[in-house]
Amino acid sequence: MEKIIKAAVDRGASDLHIKAGDVFRARIDGRLVPLTKQRLTPDQTKAIAQRLISNDEDRMRIDKLRDYDCSWGMPGIGRFRVNILRQRSSFMIVMRVIPFDVPTFESLKLPAVLAEVANAERGMILVTGVTGSGKSSTMAAIINHINQNQHRHILTLENPIEFLHRDINCSVTQREIGVDTDDFRTGLRAALRQDPDVVLIGEMRDSETIDTAMKAAETGHLLVSTLHTPDAVTTVNRIVSMFPPEEQEIARLRLSEALHAVVSQRLLPRADGHGRAAALEVLLATGTVRDMIREKD
Repeated sequence: MEKIIKAAVDRGASDLHIKAGDVFRARIDGRLVPLTKQRLTPDQTKAIAQRLISNDEDRMRIDKLRDYDCSWGMPGIGRFRVNILRQRSSFMIVMRVIPFDVPTFESLKLPAVLAEVANAERGMILVTGVTGSGKSSTMAAIINHINQNQHRHILTLENPIEFLHRDINCSVTQREIGVDTDDFRTGLRAALRQDPDVVLIGEMRDSETIDTAMKAAETGHLLVSTLHTPDAVTTVNRIVSMFPPEEQEIARLRLSEALHAVVSQRLLPRADGHGRAAALEVLLATGTVRDMIREKD
């Protein structure tokens, strides 16, 4: 297994698919390509799943697991965000490749305006895009920039922890959902009592989490998170729509005051045919933008 994973990473794979009844596959430059010829048996796939689960208790009850998230590291290669699921009564595994090196704006070739965005004292920075568009890498680069250039307490809530940030100029506290705290809502409420300057939320999935996130921004914190939305306009509308109709007007008002920037991105094939490059739309919360958010139409 290690040789196959290493070969996939060396070819620039972003994800690996391991499924009973199928061959090893990897997503390379956006395409899902086969890596082997021999199909995996259900027992082989189950054995791989057991190897990837580090928690002894969860490993013992693997036959009762339906959807399971964890992280796994391979020395000299990288770390992986792992999702183990059941399909057709057997196991499937999807592994997202996470490099050991924390990305920078320069390594990702991101525009200089993101450094200005990351230097904000307070407000919400939302990194948006479809699945596989590089949101996690961009968020990690934002946190890395703050860590390199400021003296603050950064607290992250992730499921699972992806990039490992060292304490450089900042103190970085990384909490994993299901391990260090029960869920995003509980962790975020607790975070506001833990003297953070910067809070990263892996994903905002419901109105309660968004409500608490806006409170964090309103009380002087810098809040960084993601949404699965394709552009800035859709992002604003998605956030407002998560609230009941009778609360949407006040939600628009609060969002207009809390928002600092929306960074929407997608990965496009490079012109030379080698790999993909990020295309970004950056919406800064200027006075005009805040007025437009407040106006329903």
